[in-house]
Amino acid sequence: MIANSLQDPVLALPADHPVTQTAHAYAGVDPWPIVARQLEEGGKACNVCHYPQPFEHPAFNVESIPKPQPRDASQEAVGVTCASCHLTPDGKIRGPFDVSATAPHATVQDPGMQTSTACALCHSMGPRVIGKQTQTFLEWREDFNKPGLGPQQCQDCHMPRTERKLADTYDVPLRAVARHLWTGSHSTQRLASALHLAITRPRATQPALELHVMNVGAGHSVPTGSNRRAVYLKADVVDGSGAVVATQQWMFAPNFGDRPDDNAFVEDDKAGPEPVAATQADAQGPHEAPVRAGEHRALTWTPALTSGTYTVEATLIYDLNRYNDRAFTDDQTEIGSASLSVSIR
Repeated sequence: MIANSLQDPVLALPADHPVTQTAHAYAGVDPWPIVARQLEEGGKACNVCHYPQPFEHPAFNVESIPKPQPRDASQEAVGVTCASCHLTPDGKIRGPFDVSATAPHATVQDPGMQTSTACALCHSMGPRVIGKQTQTFLEWREDFNKPGLGPQQCQDCHMPRTERKLADTYDVPLRAVARHLWTGSHSTQRLASALHLAITRPRATQPALELHVMNVGAGHSVPTGSNRRAVYLKADVVDGSGAVVATQQWMFAPNFGDRPDDNAFVEDDKAGPEPVAATQADAQGPHEAPVRAGEHRALTWTPALTSGTYTVEATLIYDLNRYNDRAFTDDQTEIGSASLSVSIR
């Protein structure tokens, strides 16, 4: 049962209606970078996407995706609301179907609701900069859709469809409706299907190894979105007794700005427009760029090994916040692994 205030009538939700928030709504409780941005910019940067003014969808091929207009801080809500996507600038409710004959409010049929352009304003800001954060729509458009790697729109993966009525208490037909789940960085199934990992040894007589990371399941870069996201590739060489005799680690992550993250800019960041967010990104130093849609990246490693038989074990770990201490594992998920037996003479 829901009511906006004590004076408003109580609304009854159908018994089978989920009472928990969607993934988009939960986004507002993530403490970083929201806390830092509230301190730096009064929360305005978050309000742009987490509570925007009603907007029109951008044209598919526009070079630079603009930011939506934020609501005033006094109107701020936690996370994205239904109105964020479904309310048009002229006050109508939009959706993929024509429901004007039965809806109790002004409606408009908008085919764009079933295409990736519906996600573009909040999931890609500015022109394409390869490796930069918040480029997801542009990554999908330039690396996946245009080269013909697949026909999928954002909704096909992140909003899997089901057949149901649009309004449970109205006499309306069953339709193919997108589930408002937005499976992504919090979905083990979605993460595990994104990357494939393999280990090879190009020359059997030498210890040189190649670790292959292939983006086979995502229509955009991995990781994508916030520069906090990271994928760690950890490789260990284990001897016959089970002891780790060599180890190596790589981090794949979006860059904070238009250039690669680099320790050399830390002091300049402190006097810049975003001293907290920019400083923490550059303080971690250089790292691997995200793996683009369809990309096959090979990393080389030559561990110092003596004669003997070893097992190379590699693991991919997805981290929701790379700025946490690496020992903090509550926001980390293993998304892939591989092993290879090698003999050194």
